[in-house]
Amino acid sequence: MEKKLDFISARVDTSSSSSGRTEDSVEDELELSAVRHRPEALEQLEAQTRFSRKELQILYRGFKNECPSGVVNEDTFKEIYAQFFPQGDASTYAHFLFNAFDTDHNDSVSFEDFVMGLSILLRGTVQEKLNWAFNLYDINKDGYITKEEMFDIIKSIYDMMGKCTYPTLKEETPRQHVEIFFQKMDKNRDGVVTIDEFIDCCQNDENIMRSMQLFENVI
Repeated sequence: MEKKLDFISARVDTSSSSSGRTEDSVEDELELSAVRHRPEALEQLEAQTRFSRKELQILYRGFKNECPSGVVNEDTFKEIYAQFFPQGDASTYAHFLFNAFDTDHNDSVSFEDFVMGLSILLRGTVQEKLNWAFNLYDINKDGYITKEEMFDIIKSIYDMMGKCTYPTLKEETPRQHVEIFFQKMDKNRDGVVTIDEFIDCCQNDENIMRSMQLFENVI
């Protein structure tokens, strides 16, 4: 998972604490004054996430290097994400992922948005990760996942993986997988999947949980 977020998170290493010098904090504070969006105090983010202060400092430097203004828009997010999947088309999946990180729906992802989501994806509980995954699949944010929404997400993942998939996928494969998953999840056959149905099915079906690892691996 960290590999796909290399532009921000690959340098988060607890061993880096040995290089934690006082000037790091001073440098960070000076740098913060130069960006358009100033993130919340590290102490507050430390309390809200599962990252240490030192890890947050490293994450912020990586974020700032890619996004000097302090926020990232969707086009930049797509460009960064595409670097990790040159063999396929990552643009559609990156669009969905960007919307999942953009929790306040203002067409930009701040450092706070990013680090809060990253904390869940890297160190959250199974329940927290499944809640986050449900939000990703619920494209229109109405509290339900339709079959078409599930197809759009899964198809975008296959498009992104491109030639990495094996054996070579037939065009109808994503639709077949969606039919299987949706039938298992839609317990009451009302044509939509609620968050309770989604979480219950994922937690109790080993095949679906393994498939969810594909989701985690492309974050």
